[in-house]
Amino acid sequence: MASQVLSRPLVTAKWLSEAVRAGRVGASLRILDASWYPPQERNARQEFKERHIPGASFFDIEECRDQSSPYDFMLPSESHFADYVGRLGVSNDTHVVVYDGDALGTFYAPRAWWMFRAFGHKEVSVLNGGFKNWVKEGHPVTAEVSQPAPAVFKARLNRALLKTFEEMIQNVGSLKFQVVDSRPEGRFRGVELDQGLESGHIPGAVNIPFRSFLTEGGHEKSIEEIQEIFREKKVDLSKPLTATCRKGVTACHIALAAYLCGKRDVAVYDGSWSEWFHRAPERYKVSELKRNKG
Repeated sequence: MASQVLSRPLVTAKWLSEAVRAGRVGASLRILDASWYPPQERNARQEFKERHIPGASFFDIEECRDQSSPYDFMLPSESHFADYVGRLGVSNDTHVVVYDGDALGTFYAPRAWWMFRAFGHKEVSVLNGGFKNWVKEGHPVTAEVSQPAPAVFKARLNRALLKTFEEMIQNVGSLKFQVVDSRPEGRFRGVELDQGLESGHIPGAVNIPFRSFLTEGGHEKSIEEIQEIFREKKVDLSKPLTATCRKGVTACHIALAAYLCGKRDVAVYDGSWSEWFHRAPERYKVSELKRNKG
């Protein structure tokens, strides 16, 4: 029974608050705040210092990435990830619960969830509803920053959960796997700028904006509702599937939603549109705006 609990992709605020109250946060259970915001809007680390879930540590996505890449938030090396999460007290036996403070309920937490899975860690869950709903439901918060005892984490990259630019280019011709893009419809269609970048999509990709999977309150929709969303878009969960977005973050919402439906092998194109825009041939950038101009 314990292993079933540990392999759940989602945990409720009630479950986590009971774990906090029972003093279970420690070597076997770590809580990580994976919030990130545009610097001009909010300061994630400062907000964490002011209030967070008791016992939580700050998972800095800016630090835990490939610093040498020209693209945002690319996966770090195995050794970088292992060293980073080990300093947060996470070992290979730790159940990790990730959350973030986004106004939507959940934004960056699925990225952290996917990163752990990509490096071979199975016991990782997203806090359903995020910090927003944790606070709304009246669960405790603190400004006290805990210092977890360092742990040893051994990372092994699971290549099946990751797609490279070269594999994505090859797939345009071979169509070996389905591609789902989680960005808003206007950016997918290429009719609105994406943070100053011309937008559009990879040929053959299907658009399911990541917000489709969240309720108005910020919780994950039911499995039945999620299955219906995939069905409506003619995405076959029995076949290979890769998720993409702007920079490999909201694509992880696709991976999480599919995981809830029993599909555990969704890959993420880490470079996503940021890389595709700069490296792909023009004919491989589908844009209504470009077509209309032409």
